[in-house]
Amino acid sequence: MFKSRLACSLAALMIATSLPAADLDLSDMTDAQRDAFGAQVREYLLANPEVIMEAVQVLENRQAEEQAQGDLALVADHADALFNDGYSWVGGNPDGDVTIVEFFDYRCGFCRRAHPEVQELLETDGNIRYIAKEFPILGENSVISARFALAVREVAGDDAYKAANEALIALNADMQEPVLRRLAETLGLDADAVIAAMDGDAITEQLAQTRALAQQLQISGTPSFVMGGQMIRGYLPLDAMRGVIEEERS
Repeated sequence: MFKSRLACSLAALMIATSLPAADLDLSDMTDAQRDAFGAQVREYLLANPEVIMEAVQVLENRQAEEQAQGDLALVADHADALFNDGYSWVGGNPDGDVTIVEFFDYRCGFCRRAHPEVQELLETDGNIRYIAKEFPILGENSVISARFALAVREVAGDDAYKAANEALIALNADMQEPVLRRLAETLGLDADAVIAAMDGDAITEQLAQTRALAQQLQISGTPSFVMGGQMIRGYLPLDAMRGVIEEERS
C-alpha cells in the first residue's frame, strides 16, 4: 500500500515540478532515504493538494488520447466489415460523404434516447450514410427484437425494416409470439412468414458476424458509433454528433 501511494505521490510531484523520472530512481535509495523522500512528497502534497487533481486530469487526458488513437486504428483495420459488410441495413443518404455505423439494442435506454437525435441528424444534414448494426446484448427480448427486425427485412424489404425498427425502439412489451403477430399485422406484414424467418440461418449468421465484429472493435455496450474514422463509445448528444461530423469533413 505504501509503495502504491508513494508511486502516485511521486507521479504527482513529477508532473507538478517537471522533474525527470531518471532523477528520482527509488531503486537507488536506502529504506531510510525512501522513507524520508515519502515524507517530503506527503508534505508537499498536503501543502499543494490541487497537484493531485492536476495529475489525475493529465493522466485521464493521456489515457483518452491513447484510447482515441487505438480506436482510429481499430476502425481502419476493420473498415470493410464496418462499412461494406453486404448485409446491414443502410439508411440516410447511401451516397453521403460521411458514414455513421451504429451498434444498438432495442432494449437499451440510451439507444432509445439517441434514436430520434440520430434521425434528426440524418434528416437535417442530408449527406450522411447510416448503417444499422443489430447488436442485442440485453437479454432474450433484445435477441427476439433483433431477429424480428431482420426477419421483417428478409420477408418484406428495407422500407418494412425501417418501420419495424421505429416500432421496436419504442416497444416495451415482452416479446412473446402474440406480440410479434400483432406487431407484424400492424406493419401490414404476413405474421406467419416473419415469425418463420426469425430463426433462419441467414439471420443467425448476421447476428454472429456483428457480434464478432463488436468483439474485434472492443465494443461491449450500446449505443456505440463509428462516425467516419472515429469511434464513439456510448451516447452522444445531437450537437456533439454534429461536431464529430464537422471534424470528419474538415
